[in-house]
Amino acid sequence: MKAIKHFGAAALVAAAGLGSMLAGQGNALAQSTSDKPIVVVVPFSPGGGTDILARIVTPRIAEKLGTVGVVENKTGAAGAIGAQYVARSAPDGKTLMMGSISEIGINPSLYPKLPYDVERDYVAVSPLAATPMLLVVNPASPIKTIKDLLDIARADPGKINFGSAGVGSGAHMAAELFIYATGIKLTHVPYKGTGAAVADLVGAQKDMVMFTTLPSASAFIKSGHLRPIAMATKQRIASMPDVPTYAEQGVTGADMEYWYGLVAPKGTPAAAIQSLHKAAQEVIKQPAVVDSLDKQGLETRPGTTQEFADFIKADMDKWSKVVKSANIKLDQ
Repeated sequence: MKAIKHFGAAALVAAAGLGSMLAGQGNALAQSTSDKPIVVVVPFSPGGGTDILARIVTPRIAEKLGTVGVVENKTGAAGAIGAQYVARSAPDGKTLMMGSISEIGINPSLYPKLPYDVERDYVAVSPLAATPMLLVVNPASPIKTIKDLLDIARADPGKINFGSAGVGSGAHMAAELFIYATGIKLTHVPYKGTGAAVADLVGAQKDMVMFTTLPSASAFIKSGHLRPIAMATKQRIASMPDVPTYAEQGVTGADMEYWYGLVAPKGTPAAAIQSLHKAAQEVIKQPAVVDSLDKQGLETRPGTTQEFADFIKADMDKWSKVVKSANIKLDQ
């Protein structure tokens, strides 16, 4: 992400009267801005992970900054409507977006006609949380390890299906990343939503695998209706310590977490970004917040603004390679 530009005064103000007038205008602007609530735009429907996270942290961040917080859902076009709205909003530190891997990391490569540009239109504020992706199968499946999956896929390319919530969804892209890293061939079976895909996998699909988020699969794993094969994380996670990682089973370059963080319109003052970042990082350390996120299968992600900006850039680059390799082309 490009650094925020800071502009100093081009010349000294010669007239004291002009200086007073400018100071008065500045104070009026500051007062009108400080009275505004902090609005966090969620570019997806209520009830999803992005929305749940926003509703947990927004009021707490606003409280730390001495104001109120409002969550607004602006849905449609794979997150593009909400993303465009924020990109065109006043850069006053009062309108933010709960960004995610979907509309920030993946969509720029997936959709050629997006009405926003991540690098041009946004500045990173703060990372917040992430949920692990994992590989699961029906308990009756012969696949018990990643090696089993690779052996079958190499012996009979395309035999094994993978379900997803639809073309371009997180589950779809997690599978494509795995395919990109391992060089195998799997057959995509898109469903109308994660629930439908999981239900079919639980039902009878013995020749299907699914790459999904922990919140979507955990209840079925605990009840014995799904078998976890591997976590797409660098380390095992505390809630499922017996599930090995990709790397432990010989696969590298396919790690994926569904991440979330705050971004603001480009041009938002550095001081506002710093205040928002400080408040957000303090909030995700609160025990009540950590507990709430844990119940949703989310883990907090501390980090500086620059670290988040660098992460976004690297994530976009990664998905660009995956989309090109899979030859996925979608219209916006």
